[in-house]
Amino acid sequence: MMRTLALLLLLLPGLARAQEFPALFDVTGVASNDVLNVRAEPNASAEKIGALAFDATDVEVIRRAGGWGLVNSGERSGWVSMRFLAAQQGGDYALSRLLTCFGTEPFWNLEITQGDLARFSAPNQGVAHYTVGLLQRSVNRTDRFVLLGGRLVAVISRTSCNDGMSDRNYGLAIDLLPDVETGAALYSGCCSLTGN
Repeated sequence: MMRTLALLLLLLPGLARAQEFPALFDVTGVASNDVLNVRAEPNASAEKIGALAFDATDVEVIRRAGGWGLVNSGERSGWVSMRFLAAQQGGDYALSRLLTCFGTEPFWNLEITQGDLARFSAPNQGVAHYTVGLLQRSVNRTDRFVLLGGRLVAVISRTSCNDGMSDRNYGLAIDLLPDVETGAALYSGCCSLTGN
């Protein structure tokens, strides 16, 4: 384990400010009898594909294009006007908030909860529990950081990610070794700040 940690620290040696997205927002400025439309394209005349409640919270914006933000709605992604979203306080969400990571073929899941607890499950692997720490971001790549927890090691990247099963998009990708000491399989997938 110490050799693995030393290698990761060489690859990810310092702390740098991460990019802005993904990040959590709350809907604001929408009348209580109305909704915030989710559109197929980032413009007001595009097809409506969903809606967010006037008081929706923890809306994960994956990326921004001008005055529009990409969010997930149902089984697909769409665009909402950023003028109706207020950024939540909290700094670097990837380092300080809950994360749900997942992948397909085979289906697996990693949930990181408050208190630095993680639960990993996968077929033929059962369920494993870890105490984790989001340790360090790269000094020369502000889009990557490492997660360590006992024998679990993961590198999380701020990049576009798709689960391969839906038309949803995510702003974080993960490469995960659930047990570095036994050489368990490498799992790759996406992460969400909201668990969706």
